[in-house]
Amino acid sequence: MADAQDRFAALPESPFPRLNDLLAGIKPGAEPLMMSLGEPQHPFPDFVREELRAHEADYGRYPPIIGTAGFRDAVAGWLGRRFNLPVGAVDPDTQILPVNGTREALFNIALLASPPEKAGKQPAILIPNPFYQCYAAAALAAGAEPRYIAARPENGFLPDFEGLPDDLLARTSIVYFCSPANPQGAVADKDYLKRLITLARYHGFLLAMDECYSDIYDKVPPAGALSACLELPVPPSGDAFENVIVFHSLSKRSSLPGLRSGFCAGDKRLMMRFRSFRNIAAPQSPLPVLAAAAAAWNDDAHAAENRALYQKKIDAAERILGNRFGFYRPAGGFFLWLDVGDGEAAARQIWEKGGVKVLPGKYLSRDDEAGNPGEAYIRVALVHPQDTTEDGLKRLANALG
Repeated sequence: MADAQDRFAALPESPFPRLNDLLAGIKPGAEPLMMSLGEPQHPFPDFVREELRAHEADYGRYPPIIGTAGFRDAVAGWLGRRFNLPVGAVDPDTQILPVNGTREALFNIALLASPPEKAGKQPAILIPNPFYQCYAAAALAAGAEPRYIAARPENGFLPDFEGLPDDLLARTSIVYFCSPANPQGAVADKDYLKRLITLARYHGFLLAMDECYSDIYDKVPPAGALSACLELPVPPSGDAFENVIVFHSLSKRSSLPGLRSGFCAGDKRLMMRFRSFRNIAAPQSPLPVLAAAAAAWNDDAHAAENRALYQKKIDAAERILGNRFGFYRPAGGFFLWLDVGDGEAAARQIWEKGGVKVLPGKYLSRDDEAGNPGEAYIRVALVHPQDTTEDGLKRLANALG
């Protein structure tokens, strides 16, 4: 028991209990409004209910870990449309797996892909800083050392993995990377992704590419890792997606966080190993959920409508905030990453004066030799309806002065 406790001693604390502690005892200055949590509030498509009802009898059946052919074909079709992949580039039968929301898959992939030792040392798993806490939990569970790579404004909020020491890269087993990024909304272009994939193949690590915000963007559709792979020389194995697995979810794209449905796709050899692992140790997706998810991946119209709602709220944020608090239009995702000087102090002030709960950036980051890359920031989630979002942004601006 002591070993397990020691392994997770470095586990980051969830940011939301920390926020509750920070605001404890402070009376909100207005009707409380939670803009701290990135939980989509837009209506989800009506056909989801219809598919769940039509397949409700299938809750009485055990679903296969590989999902259904209809689900896998829908995912392959969406990947082709969204990222301009050639027909047949992704094999639905060997390179796609359904997952119960991407969090469990992002966690479980580390148990499979990170070895006990690499280059004669403890493996390292590289994580952008700020980061999604799941990545750190996965690294610790796999017995690896989580290393936090700063994503600061001077590098466009994108980590400089290429600038890391060779001895660290040699023992790296996985790089977790999210584009569009949570919380900064930064998007890696295809050249960046190609360099990162090349680095992964040279040093023999997995690029675990979290692309869950890829259908929520401001102006330009974000590039994807699979399309970047196809612009590189094919590895000797013949697998164009070697060393790369992408993770996608319906939580943001389709406003279905409660459906707990997503997928992973990529490196054929690793996907087959992951399939075997998941057959024993991971949860299946219920058949009615797979039917609803297939319908969602087959339909792009609702995703475009959803994206337009977020773009309209970004327009409102630009109008309300102007050039204050370091505002910029996020290239992807639905968060604002505002430079307020002291994120914790600002979060208290906004709650006390305006009744709006926002998340200090420090709670999404780890200290490094240059300080904490999120300390000056707050994250604001634009997930509520338009009127509510505008009200919250006005309260935030008034509270900060």
